[in-house]
Amino acid sequence: MKFRLEQSKPLSWLIDRHPTMFLGILLLLLISCIALGAPLLTTLDPEEINPIDRLQSPSLDHWFGTDHLGRDSFARTMYGSRISLIVGVCVSTMSTLIGLVIGLVSGYHRRLAAVVMRVMDGMMAIPGILLAIALMALMRASVRNVILALTIPEIPRVVRLARALVLSLREQPFVEAMQAAGAGIPRILFRHIMPNTLAPVLVQATYICASAVIVEAYLSFLGAGTPPNVPSWGNIMAEGRSYVQLAFWIIFFPGLFVAMTVLAINLVGDGLRDSLDPKLARRM
Repeated sequence: MKFRLEQSKPLSWLIDRHPTMFLGILLLLLISCIALGAPLLTTLDPEEINPIDRLQSPSLDHWFGTDHLGRDSFARTMYGSRISLIVGVCVSTMSTLIGLVIGLVSGYHRRLAAVVMRVMDGMMAIPGILLAIALMALMRASVRNVILALTIPEIPRVVRLARALVLSLREQPFVEAMQAAGAGIPRILFRHIMPNTLAPVLVQATYICASAVIVEAYLSFLGAGTPPNVPSWGNIMAEGRSYVQLAFWIIFFPGLFVAMTVLAINLVGDGLRDSLDPKLARRM
């Protein structure tokens, strides 16, 4: 009995102290289960065209209605969640790892920082969505290229955050003690400084993930994202914008899922920020 109580304590603590974070985790788990279990949730092919059933309203046969080609909107929305989650997770992971390494090195080496940060400032001078569109215009439309086009604009933000943390940490006594002990630069950076930067960088990664989900929808809506034959929430809304007055559900349900996904990720990020920030935790 004692073991069970101890095991349930973290869950009760999460619900009591961070109920919004708990709600975000539940929403994110639900959307992840939908993405993984899409073939189990529907037996219809998201690309099957049925002109006879075009623009049908939501019913028992088609829960989210059908689009202008008679394709089932429920199946397309379920399968579209895979693209958004893959893009969000991959972009946040790649940009965080690359940006963290660059930020660590540039924050520790003053001469290198002068060059690196000017490059980062130049990249941040261009709006992220415009840079992503420009990169997609140079590459073939695919999910891999979308991930690459969204990762590059996010790297400077992580670099600036990581460098700011390193600038304050490299003056701490424990770093000076390691230098006096003869520790090499890689050991100081990755074994002693990097663990102290993970908390804020992890919070930043959640916001990058949410931003990637919504920007991917922007790109697909503008026709500069995933190929038209790949069902994604942005593609579904782009194809249904001409029929919004006749069949609003084509845009409504994918838009609702985009909003729910971004909201869930942001709730988790806010909860992580509150729980990992020791100053904020003491005030709470």
